[in-house]
Amino acid sequence: MQIRGKNLIKLISEEEIKKKVKTLAYQINKDFKEKDILAVGILKGSFIFFADLVRELEGKVIVDFMQVASYHTSMESFGEVIFIKDLASDIKGKNVLIIDDIIDTGRTMKALVEALSLREPAMLKTCVLLDKKDRREVDYDADYTGFIIPDKFVVGYGLDWAEEGRNLKDIYYVEV
Repeated sequence: MQIRGKNLIKLISEEEIKKKVKTLAYQINKDFKEKDILAVGILKGSFIFFADLVRELEGKVIVDFMQVASYHTSMESFGEVIFIKDLASDIKGKNVLIIDDIIDTGRTMKALVEALSLREPAMLKTCVLLDKKDRREVDYDADYTGFIIPDKFVVGYGLDWAEEGRNLKDIYYVEV
């Protein structure tokens, strides 16, 4: 399989992803107990993971979305976090769960947490499907993490390379 003339190598299968989503949901349900959850999906990359995870959460779950950018069309982050779409919901006093596809440098998630903390949620937790710990530039780890992956550019299951590859059911890395 190829994207943009580059070979893709399977990193995580659809079956592994499904199992991990259930495991993450179990832990979140246990930690949030019977509290309402405002689930905040970070667009665009998290939309498939977000939908799968939210369907596994118990109790009252309200959804909202934010869109931020730290990549343009390249395979490298440009180091700046840009807020493109803000929440429609007031989060003051609410139990917020930020759901994103991946954390690598940590800049985006740290900026999101700092910005949303100022809005005084009752609880603010973060969940990511993928974590590239080798790329961390700031001190931040998600509260819930699916897979720790090597420092490879990944596509599939919502993750893209210049908008390509989001529809792949497995997660692949781009062979360079």
